[in-house]
Amino acid sequence: DAIPSADQIRITTSLKSQRGSVWTKNKSIFEYWEVEVTFRVTGRGRIGADGLAIWFTEEQGLEGPVFGAADKWNGVGIFFDSFDNDGKKNNPGVIVVGNNGKLLYDHQNDGSTQALASCQRDFRNKPYPVRVKITYYQKTLTVLINNGFTPDKEDYEFCAKVEDMALPTQGYFGISAATGGLADDHDVLSFLTFQLTEPGKEAPTPDAEIPQKDKEKYQEEFEHFQQELDKKKEEFQKEHPDVQGQPGKTTCAFSLLADDLFETVSDRELRQIFEGQNRIHLEIKQLNRQLDMILDEQRRYVSAVTDEIAKRGAGFPGQQGQVFQQETETLVKNQEEVIRQINEIRNSMADTLRLISGAQHPGSAAGVYETTQHFNDIKEHLHVVKRDIEHLVQRNTPSSEKSKCPDLPPFPSCLSTMHFFIFVAVQTLLFIGYIMYR
Repeated sequence: DAIPSADQIRITTSLKSQRGSVWTKNKSIFEYWEVEVTFRVTGRGRIGADGLAIWFTEEQGLEGPVFGAADKWNGVGIFFDSFDNDGKKNNPGVIVVGNNGKLLYDHQNDGSTQALASCQRDFRNKPYPVRVKITYYQKTLTVLINNGFTPDKEDYEFCAKVEDMALPTQGYFGISAATGGLADDHDVLSFLTFQLTEPGKEAPTPDAEIPQKDKEKYQEEFEHFQQELDKKKEEFQKEHPDVQGQPGKTTCAFSLLADDLFETVSDRELRQIFEGQNRIHLEIKQLNRQLDMILDEQRRYVSAVTDEIAKRGAGFPGQQGQVFQQETETLVKNQEEVIRQINEIRNSMADTLRLISGAQHPGSAAGVYETTQHFNDIKEHLHVVKRDIEHLVQRNTPSSEKSKCPDLPPFPSCLSTMHFFIFVAVQTLLFIGYIMYR
């Protein structure tokens, strides 16, 4: 059921009980390899089915029950399963399953009993194409995924890793998909294959270019295939003149279930906003932890410097000025580094906000409530950061005991004034950033 076009291949259309696949014509002879796949899985349903699979097998896959390809394969399949067969609410997910040619895939349990590694990722109905990078190097298979939330093509995150995995030395690459009672469009935009070589080793010389006879043969096959495809399109339009440009007819029973099975455009936008705000929430938590670590490090550093200056000042009054100046320069450099790191955190927060705000759209009252709730959570986290900084300023404010330093006119008293102004500046920058964020 696969339909090729100029810019993509639709492995299956959003119709029930569809199966499709695409395979390489020649075996790959790479010992170590990496593939980058770009695809879209879209559909009007709130849940999809069945899913999409990326293959590396010893033989070309035929049509079958495992996401459109045959069972008992010899190699590995990376399955993007969008339907929850076992009811454990762990789908959509990515599952890595190996096979030696004898294993029957456990479809009813979503392969959980056979999975070598897995991760839960939602790859349906994303604003940008989903990208997957699969690397096989020195018997280690690694799967990275770009979940399609950002236009950054290199925004990959770790998904799964399988060590000590033996795959056939030569095999075919393929990609397949299938639909069941529910359906999605499974579109593949690109499938790039790379050879990996060990450092210090020369890559094997590539084979000679394709002979002219083979080029002509492939061109004739392509043109013949294109003509057959055009004929089928014309025949379909003649046989179904009423389908084009008209909505499909549904029964009353199906229309009653439409609200539960399908989501509207506004529902999808609200869901994407909610997911984006969840990512903002997690990002703010992570930035808050990083800022706490930086401030805690500065507390220890300031305390150690103060104690050291007090000890050296009491033991060596004549050398106190030189030591004091060196410690002052070190502290100033350290505080400048703190300000730079906080500015980077603020810029990261601003970039994340701009990224998500581009996908926002006016929605229902529920969407407004979710938005308000998430920004209230963000506000609370920023208040925690502000309290930590205020506590740090109070801790470093000169007390009555610290003010009784030896009277040395050329030098300030115990660094307290400099600390005060630096932390006031940091607090001011954070407050301005918080106001702009709101």
